Amino acid sequence: MPTIKSFSKFFSQTNSKTLQDIKTVTDHLEQYYHAKCYIVGGAVRDRLMGVACNDYDIECFGMSVEDFEDAMDHLGAQGVGKSFFVYKYHDLDIALPRTEQKVSTGHRGFEVSLATDEKEASRRRDFTINALMYDIQNEQIVDHWHGLKDLENRLLRVVDEKSFVEDSLRVLRAMQFAARLGFKVEERSCRLCQSISLDDLPKERLFKEFEKMFKGSFLHYGLYYLFALGIASQLFNESLEKKTFNILSRLLQKSQKNFEKKLRPYYFLFICRDYFSTDIGMILERLKAPNSYYKKVASPLTPKDVTVSFVANLALKEGIVEYAGNYDTQVRALARELDVWDKPFDRGVTPSELMDEGFSGKALGDELERRTQEKIKRISHEFDEK
Repeated sequence: MPTIKSFSKFFSQTNSKTLQDIKTVTDHLEQYYHAKCYIVGGAVRDRLMGVACNDYDIECFGMSVEDFEDAMDHLGAQGVGKSFFVYKYHDLDIALPRTEQKVSTGHRGFEVSLATDEKEASRRRDFTINALMYDIQNEQIVDHWHGLKDLENRLLRVVDEKSFVEDSLRVLRAMQFAARLGFKVEERSCRLCQSISLDDLPKERLFKEFEKMFKGSFLHYGLYYLFALGIASQLFNESLEKKTFNILSRLLQKSQKNFEKKLRPYYFLFICRDYFSTDIGMILERLKAPNSYYKKVASPLTPKDVTVSFVANLALKEGIVEYAGNYDTQVRALARELDVWDKPFDRGVTPSELMDEGFSGKALGDELERRTQEKIKRISHEFDEK
C-alpha cells in the first residue's frame, strides 16, 4: 500500500494563470471522462521542499488513448510527443500514464505501453523523490516507493533497477540532482550507476545535464559524483586524487558565496580546470558546449597574488563582473578600488584623441597600448605606496 500524506495547500504558491489552466484541464477530464488526475515528477518533490513551482506535469488515469486524444483536441492542446501520449496545454504537460521498455540502442529506443496502475506508472521514474504523485481531487501526496522518507533523509535512491539501467542519461541526472539539491546518492544506487556505460549518449544530451549541475548550489556534491559515479573516467578519462579532491571541494564551497548569478554556469569549470589533467577545451568539445563557455571558462586563471596590473588588464574591454574569476576576494576588492567592477578600465586616452594627435593604423594601436600600460604602471605604483 502506498503512503498517503494530506497536502491541502499544494498550489498555494502557484500563479493564478497556471492554477486556472490546471483547473480547466482537470475539471474537463474528470467531468466528461471520469479521469483521475495527478501532478507527477519534479513539481511534487520541489513543492514538498518548499520551492515554488509553475512547471507542472499532469498524468491522467482511467482514460483510453482515443478519449485522451479527443479531450486534448477539445482543449486545444498540442501533441509534443504523441508516441509517448504527451500533450502541451499552455505551460502544462499532460500525459497518459505509461511504461517504457528498451527495445533498441540509443535514447529513443523505447517501446511505450499504456499503464493503468499508479504504482506501475510511477515505476518508470528514476529516483524515489521523483516518483511522488499529488492526487489533485483528494489533495493528497501518494508515495509508492518511500520517496517521502528519502526526501526527508536527502537521499537519491533508484526506483527500479531494471528500468533505470535502460536509460544511461539517468547516471548524469544523479550527478546534477546531487549538485542542485545537496542530496547524497544511496550506496546501492551509486554502485548501479557505476556499472552503466555512457557510450550511447549524444553530446547534446550530455551538455543539458552538465549545465544543470554547473548551475547547482552544491557544486562540491556535483564534483564528488562526477567522479564517484564514474562519469569523469568514462567521458573524459579523468581521475582525481583524494587530496586534490578535498582541496577543490573546499574551494568550491568557499567560493560560492561570491558567485554572480549571470556567471553561475561557468564557475565550476573555471575553478576546476587548474586541477584537471584533461585540457578544458577537450572537455568543452566533448560536451558540445556553447561558444560562451569557451570565452568564459578559458579566461586567464587568477594568480595567487592578485595585482593591480592583472585586474586592470582584465578590465580593458569589460568590467570584472564579466570575469569568471571574480569570486576571488582579492579580485573583487581591487576591482572596486579601481572602479572596474561593472565598467572597463579608463585608459586615460581614447582612440579618437590619438587620431587627433596624428596616430593611425598600427601606430595608433601601439600608442594606445603604451599609454594604457603607462597608466596601469602609475596606478600600481600608487597602490604600492599606500
